Amino acid sequence: QVQLVESGGGLVQAGGSLRLSCAASGRTFSTYAMGWFRQAPGKEREFVAAISTAGSSTYYKDSVKGRFTISRDNAKNMLYLQMNSLKPEDTALYYCAKARMTFTTAQSMNIASRVGSWGQGTQVTVSS
Repeated sequence: QVQLVESGGGLVQAGGSLRLSCAASGRTFSTYAMGWFRQAPGKEREFVAAISTAGSSTYYKDSVKGRFTISRDNAKNMLYLQMNSLKPEDTALYYCAKARMTFTTAQSMNIASRVGSWGQGTQVTVSS
């Protein structure tokens, strides 16, 4: 069973940067698309970014394009989210997500029902 453990969250001022990391267990990490979702208090969980198995294709929520970059290191079983120019509206609990099925594309990882495994989340708070 895959375990996903996020780290790197914290408190940052608006305009600042954070880098989230997700460590995945298991030998099949490289065969699944991966993504990041977030959930703010009182709101539903929403898609942020996704990446294909080899990292050649990425997909982003419109509001984070140009500010966030998703990447992966299959040799280390690691997923990353570099977040720059952070805004108060980026404040949320950020979750690492693994696709439910192989052959899932990055573009189709934007729906929570296509996620097979979730991490426990890491809190990102952006102050104004």
